[in-house]
Amino acid sequence: MAVLIKAAESAPEMKEFIDLPWFIYKDNPYWIPNLKSEYRKMLDVNHYPFWQHAKRKLFLAYKDNKLAGRIAAITDDMHNKIHEEKAGFFGYFECINDSEVSKALFDAAKNWLQQQGASYMRGPASPSSNDEYGFLLEGFKFEPAIMMPYNPKYYLKLAEDYGMKKAKDLYALLKSKYTGVPERIEKMMLRAKKNSIFKLRSFDLKHKERDIQIIKDVYNQAWEKNWGFVPMTEAEMDYAAKGMLQFMDPNVVIIAETKEGNKPAGIAITLPNLNEVLKHMNGNDGPVGIAKFLWYKPRIKGCRSLIGGCLKEYRKTGLIAEIFYETAVRANGRYEWCEMSWNLEDNEQINKFDTDIGGFLYKKYRLYQVEI
Repeated sequence: MAVLIKAAESAPEMKEFIDLPWFIYKDNPYWIPNLKSEYRKMLDVNHYPFWQHAKRKLFLAYKDNKLAGRIAAITDDMHNKIHEEKAGFFGYFECINDSEVSKALFDAAKNWLQQQGASYMRGPASPSSNDEYGFLLEGFKFEPAIMMPYNPKYYLKLAEDYGMKKAKDLYALLKSKYTGVPERIEKMMLRAKKNSIFKLRSFDLKHKERDIQIIKDVYNQAWEKNWGFVPMTEAEMDYAAKGMLQFMDPNVVIIAETKEGNKPAGIAITLPNLNEVLKHMNGNDGPVGIAKFLWYKPRIKGCRSLIGGCLKEYRKTGLIAEIFYETAVRANGRYEWCEMSWNLEDNEQINKFDTDIGGFLYKKYRLYQVEI
């Protein structure tokens, strides 16, 4: 029977779109779902601030009268303006292991993107590089860390069978507290710290508005030249900060300032691995889900170091190494492990430093691209 594609627009169709992963991963012990309420908020164009400068079209696929897949087609005006491209993206891809279904989904996304003027389709981006990004390429026998994707291995083949090619690989490195930091690195960083013109401090919850503003100011400047990076708007940063404050550990959110003048210079954001809680909630944030959240949150063992950077005038001062070293020391003291992700595959400086402090490459993710 032919594959039927239809847009997901009504409330029942949106429910099907959100619920599909529970079918796809029903026998997978590694997948961890986000809360269904969070999926709804993220897909709501009137709620999630990303959609103020982006558009999306959601599609469902049916085969033999059964739901078999989903995809989102996404255009981001800000990305295209900054990178001077005519990019289109696909995201939220889930599909049974059937190339006929996946082809129909990719075609639907590509056709819509073509109508929007896109010249190529890249993904997955769900919905952007500031959210879940890429297909898992290696490391399928590990659970995903907070805000990192997970998918069946056959998704790679479905994408490649469609004619998609690698656009970029992303790396995740794992650091165990039991490996410690190599002595040579420790001595080098202690010397650097002694002569440093910077001071590093924790995020201050008593002055959270001030520190959130510092993070906003540094974040977009620090990553402005990164491949595929799109700065977050004020509304997006406020939305992200509101979510982060609900479960952050301020001791591992670091702000670097100059010793003279207290001028903000760099930041590093490490978050407790909330996925260790979410896996017990199974997408439910009702009374039972909230009770599980309160029970499991103090028992989180891992964390994810997801942001680290400094202003461009300080990039050759060694500040970024100071920030990452301090992050490693603090995480070692509070968590059993820390995932450092994601890193661009060709960011040799960061990948080398993460390895030097005891991390090892344990996962890879791939972004695909196809011409339209």
